[in-house]
Amino acid sequence: MSTSGSFAGLAARRRSAGPLVQPRMGFSGPRRMRAGLEAVRRARAATVGTLTLDSYTRVKDYASAERALADGFPLNGYPLVTHGPDTTRAVLDGIQGPDFPVQVRHGSALPDDIIAALVAAGLDATEGGPVSYCLPYSRVPLREATVSWARSCERFAELRDRGVEPHLESFGGCMMGQMCPPGLLIAITVLEGLFFHRHGLRSISLSYAQQTDIRQDEEAVAALRSLATAFLPDDTDWHIVVYAYMGKYPRTHGGALLVLRAAAELAVRTGATRLIVKTPAESYRIPTIEENVEALEFAGAAAAAEATRTPPDPAPAPDTGIAAEARQLIEAVLDLHPDIGQAVVRAFAKGYLDVPYCLHSDNHGRSRGYIDEAGRLRWASVGSMPIRGITGGTREHTVGSTELLSALSYVERTHDLLALRSQDTRTSDELDAGTTAADLRQA
Repeated sequence: MSTSGSFAGLAARRRSAGPLVQPRMGFSGPRRMRAGLEAVRRARAATVGTLTLDSYTRVKDYASAERALADGFPLNGYPLVTHGPDTTRAVLDGIQGPDFPVQVRHGSALPDDIIAALVAAGLDATEGGPVSYCLPYSRVPLREATVSWARSCERFAELRDRGVEPHLESFGGCMMGQMCPPGLLIAITVLEGLFFHRHGLRSISLSYAQQTDIRQDEEAVAALRSLATAFLPDDTDWHIVVYAYMGKYPRTHGGALLVLRAAAELAVRTGATRLIVKTPAESYRIPTIEENVEALEFAGAAAAAEATRTPPDPAPAPDTGIAAEARQLIEAVLDLHPDIGQAVVRAFAKGYLDVPYCLHSDNHGRSRGYIDEAGRLRWASVGSMPIRGITGGTREHTVGSTELLSALSYVERTHDLLALRSQDTRTSDELDAGTTAADLRQA
């Protein structure tokens, strides 16, 4: 049986165009959620729709979600399971289609109910992963999350029997949002892609979150592409997703748009199929529909402008060892067990994978990242990970509390300062494209 899906073949369909732009938008009320999707579809950009779920649904607290809806209390996302399939079908009716795919984003370490609910509602795309939605967001044991994700993937893959190709995006390239050097991000998202394939999925996407240095990011996405080509089976339909910076966002409107513009340019220069957009409002509250649309249109315009400046075959970024580091991690994990899920669990138990500053009980917590004097994200300590010396020296760099706090606000601080120093009456999207946060590293 031939299959089709809203995300299947997305990279091939977008090959001659810039990246699709996508919000992380979710509202608890069906009418407002529908209005948000309609506004995103009408935006002056090539867009993808999103149903971002609420925190109660993420942790299976459906009773609290139901009480909140009954009391008229707004949630921080769309309670998919509680609303039920009929309500969600009504939200999507006449909006979702081949030219406007809709993805469910949720954050759950145990996604069984969410997968069942989205399939029942006629949706075929979601995201997450047994590592990326367990370690940062839950106290669920990694082994339990891995079992749940394996079961959920296999049930999701059953959509193919109905002629629909389901799509699953790994969130592995966004671990902790910040202070995780690129090699580990790449390794986790590729490993999750292999996990999805092992459990029946054939249409997947791999993520990478913008970090602190554009050249390092360009090298990282190129490494992700090469390693996905090397490790994913030939029958996998895959593409790359770039995220605007997931850490502390600039608090000024201009600073936030500078970060977003850099993310759009990164997506174009690296050939990413989708860009996950953040709004200037997200540093202090949940953005409105209008603010989401403004950010999407800004990102779309920035990507279009960059496409006119980027040659078809741009020069590669210098090789600093990111690909070698990620490959070493992937191969070390795959050597632990023939089953990818068990291999990942063992890798964390041995410290072969170790996410910096992650407090989950299954994470060794011995690795550390820091930002060097050039603005690049580097390893201060690799713990027991088998990558010592690949992307830097063998001496460890002690990170104190003052340096860590400064690093956590690095992107926020430098881009806000750049925007404030401009003293310019132009709008933020008209600021000098040749000026970046790198000019302020000594500030």
